[in-house]
Amino acid sequence: MAQLKKPIQRGKIRQILGKEYFILKRRWNWIFGNKKWASSKSANAFKHPVFEHRSLILRPLKDVDMYLQENKRTNLRIAIANLNQIIIKPNETFSLWKLVGRPTKNKGYLEGLVLKQGQMAKDTGGGLCQLGNLLFWIFAHSPLTITERYRHGYDVFPDVKRKVPFGAGATLSYNYIDLQVKNETNNDFHLNLWLDDTHLNGALTSKENENNSYSIEERNHIIKQQMWGGYTRHNQIFQIADDGQYQTEKLLFENHAIMMYTPFLEN
Repeated sequence: MAQLKKPIQRGKIRQILGKEYFILKRRWNWIFGNKKWASSKSANAFKHPVFEHRSLILRPLKDVDMYLQENKRTNLRIAIANLNQIIIKPNETFSLWKLVGRPTKNKGYLEGLVLKQGQMAKDTGGGLCQLGNLLFWIFAHSPLTITERYRHGYDVFPDVKRKVPFGAGATLSYNYIDLQVKNETNNDFHLNLWLDDTHLNGALTSKENENNSYSIEERNHIIKQQMWGGYTRHNQIFQIADDGQYQTEKLLFENHAIMMYTPFLEN
């Protein structure tokens, strides 16, 4: 597994200018690139279920004000309104940020929890990484090809009530840290997203029945202490496709993250 260097703390001005540069570069790609973007919607889901998942919205976290969790619910509601009922047709690419747009106060987004250079912070639209995590988990259980995904560079919290493997998610930052999937099949897929009182929910359906079912396996998980003193965490995420007779596997991603807590073992 890879060695990770000690994080570099960059100045605030450099952070802002660098971010705006990459935002403009991505917008240029949206306009002049050669991808065919998913944009059609339908109120009717397809009849063949592919995968469904839900994640808890309000999770009490150490040293984190609960109002930020409540604000996250508002931010999720605004974002999923742009993604709900989207159809991903053959040869189309789904881009989360192209559909959601920039999260701003004028659109109703509130201050939420974000991670900046390994530190917990607050920013408008914070909390949308939960949406990236949910969508990654759904797409990983489908025949759609994940073409762009960024791992979390930091492992923020211990595995308390974790229901998916470490690293089985996607971090987000408008608009150049995106989650994109391409439909390289001959089938149409429909994405449905909604909130209830406690959870963020998502379901993917297909127009024609899919022969394969999909599962995810974590392999080669290891925690290492680096020479600079910190701990890092590493693993691999594999997708297993099962057609009822044979199984095929594919390495989706490797994860390497700096731990923000010390992995002491209890007696």
